[in-house]
Amino acid sequence: MIGAGYILQLILMLALVAGMAVGALWLWRKAQPGLGFGGRQRYVKVVDAVPMGGTSRLAVVEFDERHLLIAVSRGQITLLADGPAPLLVPADDADA
Repeated sequence: MIGAGYILQLILMLALVAGMAVGALWLWRKAQPGLGFGGRQRYVKVVDAVPMGGTSRLAVVEFDERHLLIAVSRGQITLLADGPAPLLVPADDADA
């Protein structure tokens, strides 16, 4: 028969391994490129994206104070249009 001490030790080891797995996943997520610990400045920003089917989407990307409309599909990225990024007006000033 299995003793109570063995069952308690088994439960503690299972909890330890589960905690290590959660910790490793958290650390891996924090250390991914682009999501570093320092929170670096980003030069490319996705403003909006709209799915256009199963594997394609339209996206507006901001880069160097310009908005780029791109079509993204499984094996291709196509620039559809580009223009200056619009200036954002605060809501209080928009009514005046």
